[in-house]
Amino acid sequence: MTWTIDSAHSRIDFKVRHMMISRVRGEFEGFEGTIDFNEENPEATTIDVTIDAASINTRAEDRDNHLRSEDFLYVEKYPEIRFRSKRVELIDEEHARLTGDLTIRGESREVELDVKYQGMAKSPWGTMSAGFSATTSFNRKDWGLQWNQALETGGVLVG
Repeated sequence: MTWTIDSAHSRIDFKVRHMMISRVRGEFEGFEGTIDFNEENPEATTIDVTIDAASINTRAEDRDNHLRSEDFLYVEKYPEIRFRSKRVELIDEEHARLTGDLTIRGESREVELDVKYQGMAKSPWGTMSAGFSATTSFNRKDWGLQWNQALETGGVLVG
């Protein structure tokens, strides 16, 4: 069954080390995608997600504008971030490892996401909904996001 990701009930968020002492949290507010979920054979499930890179929001306008610039996402040239799955490995009835290509700034790299199946439920309006959560971590420098600034106290501004 093909599911459309419901952006009103979904999030794409991140956190990154800031000044070596805290974490900045943010999200991408604009995205769309589909999940072709195969209940009979979950390993045949495919996922395709497109993220509006300019929709980044860390609740600091100057920082968000810098993240949209050529130093980071370069949204004028690369307006989309994309994830396309390649394979699913079942771990148990609720957990899987999802491998796919993440494309940022035109560079595609393989990433693995740890996925948890939350189940399915029928809404009061008669529609079916399925829930999933997925997490991963990766090094932004693998996609050419190299910008940083040394700190007087040691370390760097952006993790």
